Amino acid sequence: MELGSLTEFLVKSLVKNPDMVSVKAFDDDDKITVEVLVSNEDMGRVIGKKGMIINAIRTIVQASSYLNHDKRVFINIDSF
Repeated sequence: MELGSLTEFLVKSLVKNPDMVSVKAFDDDDKITVEVLVSNEDMGRVIGKKGMIINAIRTIVQASSYLNHDKRVFINIDSF
């Protein structure tokens, strides 16, 4: 599974407005950066208390990348 679509699936499963989620993946030489945009009211759901939810998402996506012998993954989240 592609890392962008995996991240999108995980984030859309958490938020109230899944139609407002935008995920884009950028492949650099030594890393993959995934940009996630969610609505302002869903930001707390995605980050979680003390960042637990977003850290779990990062762990799952990085593990998937490791299993597919891919690069290091960075996930940036922002709201609009």
